[in-house]
Parts: sequence; C-alpha cells; structure tokens
Amino acid sequence: MVSCNPKTENQSSGNYKEEIRKTEHEFKTLAKESSIAEAFYRFADSSAVINRGHDSLISGRENIKRYYDRAVYRNASVDWEPDFIEVSGDGELGYSYGKYTWQISDSAGTINEYRGIYMTVWKKQRDGTWKYVWD
Repeated sequence: MVSCNPKTENQSSGNYKEEIRKTEHEFKTLAKESSIAEAFYRFADSSAVINRGHDSLISGRENIKRYYDRAVYRNASVDWEPDFIEVSGDGELGYSYGKYTWQISDSAGTINEYRGIYMTVWKKQRDGTWKYVWD
C-alpha cells in the first residue's frame, strides 16, 4: 500500500534535531540555575565520557559530577549555543557543535573568560529523552 503522506527521513530528523536543541537549552539552563556539576551529571548517559584538558578523559556520570564539583567550577558560569545539529537516520544518535564561553573567577575575584568550540554526541534514551555520551 502506498501512502499519500509518507513520513520522510527529513521530517523525523527535523523533530529529533529540535529535541536535541531543546535538550541543549534545558542543560544550559540547569547549569545556570542549579550548578554546573548537577547539569553535567543529570544530562549524562550512564556511559558518558568527557574530554577535558588536552589528554584527560573522565568516564561515568559520578566521575563527571566529581570533576565539576571542584571549587573552581563553583565560581564559574558557562554558556553555549549549538550552531549545527545532526541526527542518524534511525533517530538513535545525534551530535551538535557550536561555541561556548566559560567565565571563571580566580581566588582574587578576577573573572577569566575562555571561549572555544564544543562537540557533543547525544544518545536517545529508552524514555525518549536525550543524554550525552561524549562531550
């Protein structure tokens, strides 16, 4: 049977992209309103890995939370915006990249700003939410 209105990959892909965009916004909002540690914990998949520094990989939600629970990040803020989002044809994985800005206060109260490019890999969860597996 041929449908007059077949669902195209672009239609579902667009919906998934919007879901990831919304997830990115919720992630960023939680980092601002609660804490960076809580946000990176709550939006992490159980197998998440983050790459920090030039050669440091931190694996697992608990370790990621511990990393961001350090004093330096308690006096910090982070902002980012995705410039591009793509999703696999089956809607199970996606990725986003864009620009970020960290503002970190040192012990003298001076605010240091760091800018860069981020890339995040997202995995659709069984409950339909998106969690990052790589950041």
